[in-house]
Amino acid sequence: MVKRLLSCYASDFKKMDKYDLKASIKASEGRTILSENIVSTSVSHGLTNSEVAKAFGADLILLNGLDLMEPKIEGIDHEEQPIQYLKKLVGRPIGVNLEPVDESAKMSENKLDISKGRQAFKETFEKANELGFDFICLTGNPGTGVSNKEIIKALKVAKEKFTGLIIAGKMHGAGVNEPVVDLNAIKDFIMNGADIILLPAIGTVPGVTTSMVMKAVQLAKQHDVLTLSAIGTSQETSAPSTIREIALQNKIAGVDIQHIGDAGSGGVAPYQNLLEMSRTIRGDRHTIARIAGSNER
Repeated sequence: MVKRLLSCYASDFKKMDKYDLKASIKASEGRTILSENIVSTSVSHGLTNSEVAKAFGADLILLNGLDLMEPKIEGIDHEEQPIQYLKKLVGRPIGVNLEPVDESAKMSENKLDISKGRQAFKETFEKANELGFDFICLTGNPGTGVSNKEIIKALKVAKEKFTGLIIAGKMHGAGVNEPVVDLNAIKDFIMNGADIILLPAIGTVPGVTTSMVMKAVQLAKQHDVLTLSAIGTSQETSAPSTIREIALQNKIAGVDIQHIGDAGSGGVAPYQNLLEMSRTIRGDRHTIARIAGSNER
């Protein structure tokens, strides 16, 4: 039997394939934290943002803004295998955002152009395998024009080309004028191979209610698919009391993983808010274990 992620250390993650990792998250019963952090800057000189996130309780690391064709991470110099080296530094599963841009999307704001190495294509899925990522996240940054339609298209290709876990969904509109939580789109994500459904955290996107998130969670559970609630609206820099409320409400809704975004100074959530999320959803005992556990274990 697989260990619950809540009790895993670096040596445990080295032994896991995608199925073990998914089972380990599920076994943790809503007590898994994913930190999204930007690769081009660092909150602390000489360190990666991922190391900072791990130090304050993150279980999973999601890299944002990484061009897979020219992978550069602030805090890692001259490494031929930067992702493998980052895994060594943090002892945690590592993922990356890949964005299924819809060139024909009806935009609600000005469209932001991003490099091909950040977009969701066959070539970037293959590169993600080559670099050793444990998971990918098919979603959109603000203004990039990522649509549910293109996420579905990208899922079909990713399922063939990428060997790790696949997260799919939207944490906000990404500049596109369409519903952020759409049960029909979620059904399509599930049918086309998503392992984890991404949803906006309750309290982050206007009009996204507890009922909406709970229905999406229940739909995913019917198909043995996990769910992730995302704070992607810069509220990751709000007062710890706000993080506490968001975390508790999304645990009540039944999500398996709670994401905290990268809008903090230097491209990672403030350390006190990472701690607050951890203490809220799993208490001090497990928070201390996640922080203090050595990568040598």
